[in-house]
Amino acid sequence: MRRTVVKSARASLALLLTGIIVSGGSTAALAVDYVPISGAGSSWSANAIDQWRRNVKQYGMSVNYASTGSVDGRNQFKGGTVDYGVSETPYGLTDNGVLDELPTRPFVYIPIVAGGTAFMYNLTSGGTAITNLRLSGDVVTKMFTGVITKWNDPLIKADNPGLTLPDRAVVPVVRSDGSGSTAQFTLWMATKYKSLWDSYCDKVGRDECGQTSFFPTSSGMVAQPNSQGVSGYVAQKANEGTITYVEYSYALKTGFPVAKVLNDGGYYVEPTASNVAVGLLGAKINQDKTSKMYLTQELGGVYNNKDTRAYPLSSYSYMIVPTTEQASFTAAKGGTLSAFANYFLCEGQQQAEVLGYSPLPVNLVKVGLEQVTKIPGADVASINIAKCNNPTFSASGENTLAKNAPMPDPCDKKGAEQCTTGTGGASETSTGGTVVETTGTDTTGGATGTGTTGGMLGGTMGTGPTQCDADTGTCSSIKAVPVATTSMGWAATNWIILSVIIILVLVVVVPPVLVTYAARKVRSS
Repeated sequence: MRRTVVKSARASLALLLTGIIVSGGSTAALAVDYVPISGAGSSWSANAIDQWRRNVKQYGMSVNYASTGSVDGRNQFKGGTVDYGVSETPYGLTDNGVLDELPTRPFVYIPIVAGGTAFMYNLTSGGTAITNLRLSGDVVTKMFTGVITKWNDPLIKADNPGLTLPDRAVVPVVRSDGSGSTAQFTLWMATKYKSLWDSYCDKVGRDECGQTSFFPTSSGMVAQPNSQGVSGYVAQKANEGTITYVEYSYALKTGFPVAKVLNDGGYYVEPTASNVAVGLLGAKINQDKTSKMYLTQELGGVYNNKDTRAYPLSSYSYMIVPTTEQASFTAAKGGTLSAFANYFLCEGQQQAEVLGYSPLPVNLVKVGLEQVTKIPGADVASINIAKCNNPTFSASGENTLAKNAPMPDPCDKKGAEQCTTGTGGASETSTGGTVVETTGTDTTGGATGTGTTGGMLGGTMGTGPTQCDADTGTCSSIKAVPVATTSMGWAATNWIILSVIIILVLVVVVPPVLVTYAARKVRSS
């Protein structure tokens, strides 16, 4: 009888367990089967995009991306050879007399991340790496237009009263490809220092080139493709005296310093996440939903932002996505693309700061998610801003990162005093009293290393769940944060697993207990 009861109990529980497992199988069958997607464009944004692509592999997404430059990304999207493009500048602009016409395929822009175009450099004096350089905007412009050709020029000295500058040639390293970084940099020069920029353009045969994605080169410059190319060139030990414009992330990744740039508030600042967030409070976003330029940026107010914390070359980057099925772009691809966009607009923003960017504010995340719903195949039910865990969000709607941004140190104010602490990827160093070698293998800071991977990841580190490899500069989640990709979410899966565990325990434990109880009852009667 004892065996019969045990078998009966276990059979009943096993039947229940089978039902749970079958139910679980049904849920698994409902899981999204993502198809691979491919994109191309901005190298300015590439470090963030590449990290997000790695993160979403755990959800079964295969997201390919080629950082070929913003111009190529726009052209490939226009030609239908990629599923999405990424660019810092929109379609419809005239560059060197040529209009960049809009694609025939319907599309929208989605803001993806904010950041600062930094001036990364390689400079030593007396065997010591200079890591606390300061530059006024007009001085930067003169360095990239051939007016200032030596590092010990009196104008650079005036910005740096605490430094002994070497008698070394200034070597500007510019982009050789069509670049959103170049477009942002030249727009800033054309807006703030128009006479200097126009004079240079005329000198090299580009009459009033204004904003351009193709930097007009001249003697004494070095041209390299993409952000990886310019930052890698500057990071070479042999290339002292070089300076380039590149997203702040690349300086952190290579372990090199960036120049603090003088803002209209009278302070020299670097493009930390907080300073970029403050700077972009001056940006104007196109709010006309009927416009083809909807959500694109106007940055004049950023350049002239008088907040002492504002970084003047702050901007946003955009993903260009289709809104209809066409040619090789199917609703299945749209499902992957929309899920990826949902991820980077929400959970992905947590990693922006540690990667060298600045997370999007709530207003842009909100409208960005609205744009995501326009992608064919989007799972609209899973797109919910309430699920976003963005470090800039607050109950009041204010950008928390900008609101709590620290004030600059008094020594960063324009004047006779100068801070000695390093910047960017060399933030753990100082110039003035402490010798920082430019060779060797010490991983405690400094502009160390050779090639494109030297130095350790420095700069302003975020507080999110990430860790960064000091050799590769790659940042990854210590504990991955899931994103809701279907209406079922993680909750259903977890309940199934928990139910299976409970049933297994019941199958093993309960029958013997029931039999023992029944036997005792028989004996007592």
